[in-house]
Amino acid sequence: MIRKEPPHSEDLPYRASSSSTSPHAGDDGGTKRLKGTDYEVFLSFRGEDTRKGFTDHLYTSLVDAGIQVYRDNDELRVGDEIGPELLRSITQSKISIPIISEDYASSKWCLQELAQMLKCRRSREQVVLPIFYKVEPSQVRHLKGRFGDAVNAHNKKLDQMVVKEWEDALKEVSFLKGWESEKIDDGHEAVLVKTIIRRVMSELKRLFRLSVPKQLVGTDDRVEQIMSEIDVNFNGTQIIGIYGMGGIGKTTLAKVLYNKLSSHFENRSFVANIRETAQHKGIECLQKQLIFDVIGSSWGVSNVDDGIHVLNSRCTSKKVITLLDDIDDNTHLDALVGDGISFKAGSIVIITTRDKSILDKARARYMYKLNELPSNQSLILFSRHALRNDFPPSGYEDISYDIVSITGGLPLALEVIGSFLCGKTKDAWKDTLKKLKKIPDEKVQKRLRISYEALEYEDQQIFLDIACFFIGSSKQNPTYMWDACGFYPGKGLEVLTLMSLIKIGEGGELMMHDQLRDLGREIVRLENRSQPGERSRLWIEEEAKHVFESNKGTCKIEALRLCYNRWESYDKKSYRGEQFNEFTDLRFLQLGNVNFTGDFQNLFPQLRWLDWESCPSDFEIVNFHPKNLVVLNLSYSKISEDWGGWGPLKMATELKVLNLSNCGFLIRTPDLSAFKSLEILNLESCYSLKEIHPSICYIKTLVHLNVCECYELEKLPARVGRMEESRELQCYDKPAQLPESVGSFESLTELYLSETYIEKLPEFIGYMEALKTLYTADCYSLDHIPNSIGNLASLSVLYVGNSSLREIPDSIGKLQSLVELYLSETQITKLPESIGNLQSLIYQGHGLQNYQKVLGICKI
Repeated sequence: MIRKEPPHSEDLPYRASSSSTSPHAGDDGGTKRLKGTDYEVFLSFRGEDTRKGFTDHLYTSLVDAGIQVYRDNDELRVGDEIGPELLRSITQSKISIPIISEDYASSKWCLQELAQMLKCRRSREQVVLPIFYKVEPSQVRHLKGRFGDAVNAHNKKLDQMVVKEWEDALKEVSFLKGWESEKIDDGHEAVLVKTIIRRVMSELKRLFRLSVPKQLVGTDDRVEQIMSEIDVNFNGTQIIGIYGMGGIGKTTLAKVLYNKLSSHFENRSFVANIRETAQHKGIECLQKQLIFDVIGSSWGVSNVDDGIHVLNSRCTSKKVITLLDDIDDNTHLDALVGDGISFKAGSIVIITTRDKSILDKARARYMYKLNELPSNQSLILFSRHALRNDFPPSGYEDISYDIVSITGGLPLALEVIGSFLCGKTKDAWKDTLKKLKKIPDEKVQKRLRISYEALEYEDQQIFLDIACFFIGSSKQNPTYMWDACGFYPGKGLEVLTLMSLIKIGEGGELMMHDQLRDLGREIVRLENRSQPGERSRLWIEEEAKHVFESNKGTCKIEALRLCYNRWESYDKKSYRGEQFNEFTDLRFLQLGNVNFTGDFQNLFPQLRWLDWESCPSDFEIVNFHPKNLVVLNLSYSKISEDWGGWGPLKMATELKVLNLSNCGFLIRTPDLSAFKSLEILNLESCYSLKEIHPSICYIKTLVHLNVCECYELEKLPARVGRMEESRELQCYDKPAQLPESVGSFESLTELYLSETYIEKLPEFIGYMEALKTLYTADCYSLDHIPNSIGNLASLSVLYVGNSSLREIPDSIGKLQSLVELYLSETQITKLPESIGNLQSLIYQGHGLQNYQKVLGICKI
């Protein structure tokens, strides 16, 4: 059997796909998926002319560059009309590339595609990049030779108005700037392909925009002021600095400026949160990102000096726009910018900082001090958050003006205080105004702290945990810990979000403004200014090391991070049990490349979370009893099923999450029967895993199983169906059939079988009445869907693309909840008449004889 090697994430900036969607690994072992097929590039070509030569070379090179490409298979098309999937794929692509060859116009489908591309260019500003392959634009424009013959032939068979539209499309595309294959280096196609790839990458970067708040106040005028100071004829690298206090909106302003300028640059980079990232990951990490963004490939950077050398030697030919966000240290400036000669003349570097001296040292060409919002704009921003309107209603004008005046025009404070007051009584507004009046003007954090102090104790603990440990993480795993600690996370996260103290991204990630992050961390620091061991949380490596090396740990420490980089530290740091004697209230422990030895008798009675990445294969702990654990992460470890730690860990009978991803030595999972409350089991990328212990059959609480990229795993346990409350099952890459017991997954809502060897969906799949998503992308052997699929009353997404399917059962017409159906790259040529009953359906597929009749009411 050929075994796939695990890819290195730093070598894969994008996950490539053709006409299918692919799973993406999420932070917590789940997956993020592309919904539908929103391609970046649509290729239109005449297969007889170029399919096995130039088009295949171009398509492969685009995919290898990480670009999502739709390549139409014109040999499978049937009928006279362009299919709805093609229309949708063209419309939703960012770039269309028609490869206009000698016989291109003889294909009515190619001409329909071309007309649709140009419509999208006019209505949606889609980029169209034509390639004139062994033809000249003048031949296309004036319908010479085979182009004229093809149009005349179409006129004899088809509606002349339609053909006239195609003639206009050919004329229009002939005037567009593209490539003539014979004029590129004497017709060398490899050179032409490389040129196209560079142009496509440039256009995709140009189309990319940094996200900014939807409702901005006062930003446009500031951007225009900065734009007026930029010299487009400047011979060197222009450094533009934006400085001001924390929370004043520097990053937002810089993002808007970056978006406005970026279309003029082929190479772009946004390096975010430099102050924070450098502290925890090192400035080398940011150098690697900048280098990758500029030259388009990863480069080994072992230290800061090495990174400076690479920037100075490899990036000097690149004209770049880069945004360096939140620099507060001259060493960071030197490591990322230096003397400004790292980039080609005409480059622009935008720097945000709280410290103007940083910009002085950088010799910034223009420095913009971002001041507070004027009172009228402050009132609008405050009112939007406090009153859900642009201006205060009658009776609230005076108090709103007073609060805005005292808040001082700081956007973050206006948002936080406004959100805090939203829905509260007027008496609460008056009390808040009194508190604000007592705070000196310069004490921004004290103003923000008003919202923190109004929180209940449990909500405060969640806020401080996020500020110290969980920014950028999924909320899923911390929620288990907070629930076990009695912090009521459902209510707490909702309160923090409503009060604008945190934000939760579309993928469930926890986000927090750096000023609020600093507030949270300062609150913890003030618990004891001089003794870190007397604080509730330790997240800075140097402080954690100091506490251990000086034996100053206390019972006040609730959460601790003690990590050494597994790639850079070859000798694991070892700590003895007695060094933890005082840590009686520790509930969160995050370790990396660390070993324990000695007696841990009666230690960690409150521990809920143990994150022990890269833990050793030899277990040297005695009397380790973490019976209250709910989250256990042992990823990237060399442990096996015989590892000595399994026995002690099985005392954690309330465990909810077990993450064993990337444990390359794990051949068989251990007996899991002790974990009777387990909900999430992540075995992703356990490349040697051959068997899951049958004890998994008896874990009735399991709702998420991930065995993606377990290439040696031949099958699931026969009785896995005992997982009666399961909601999600991911088993990519291997199983050829599902055990019949899967049919008893009465609560399963998502079933992912991508890239498996499965040939038939079993009849019992119809018993899974709660199923909402059935995903079988790239199951090339799949050739049968049972009629029982019509029993899946809750099914809303059915993906059977890239398979051997020849038909869909008529019972599909019963699925009134079905809204997304994907049939790309199948052998289905006809849909059942019953599918016309599904009035909310969004369909994707091509080559279907009766799609006009049965899908006339469907969305495209």
